[in-house]
Amino acid sequence: MKGSKLVESDTVKIEVFWDLSSAKYELGPEPVEGFYVLVMVDSEIGLILGDVGEETLTKKFKTSSTPIAKATLISRQEHCSGNTLYATRAQFCDTGIQHDIVIRCSGENEGLKHPVLSVCIDKKTVIRVKRLQWNFRGNQTIFLDGLLVDLLWDVHDWFYNPGSGYAVFMFRTRSGMDSRLWLEEKLVAERSRKS
Repeated sequence: MKGSKLVESDTVKIEVFWDLSSAKYELGPEPVEGFYVLVMVDSEIGLILGDVGEETLTKKFKTSSTPIAKATLISRQEHCSGNTLYATRAQFCDTGIQHDIVIRCSGENEGLKHPVLSVCIDKKTVIRVKRLQWNFRGNQTIFLDGLLVDLLWDVHDWFYNPGSGYAVFMFRTRSGMDSRLWLEEKLVAERSRKS
C-alpha cells in the first residue's frame, strides 16, 4: 500500500516511492485519485503518476521547486485474462470528460451462432462486430467529444492461439487535419513516392 524501493548500480541511483493507502477506485483496477508513484533518478524527478502535491515533493522528497511538465497519456496497455468482458475509463482529449468503456465478446453460450464483439461507451453500443472469427482484425470510426476516434481491434490470438492468446484494442483520436487512418496514410505516401 505504501513504501519505497532503492536500486543502485555503479553509475545510477533509482528510487521508487508509492502510496496507495488512500487511493480511490471507480471502474477497474486503476486508482483515480488519492495516490502517487514517484520515480527519482539520481535525486531528480523522473516520473510522477497520481496526485502528489508540490509541497509534498519539496518537503518529503527534498526536491527543488522545478516546474513539472504537464503529462498526457499517449498509450496504455493492459492485460486481463479469464473473461471476455473488460471495463475501463478513458478521456479522449484534455477538455473532454471521462468515459466508461465496456468491451464484450459474446458467443455461443448466449445462444449466438458466431462470436460478436460489442464496444459500449457510456452505456451506449457504438460498435458491434458480427462473425468475429472472420472479422478478427478491423477498425471503425466513432464521433466522441467533437473528435473522430478510430477503434482498431485484433482478436486473432483469442481464437487461433488460445494458450497464450490476447486481444489488442486501440483508440486513436484524429484532429480535423488528420482525416485518414494510418493504413491510408501509408498508401498515400507510397503513391507520392512512385510519382
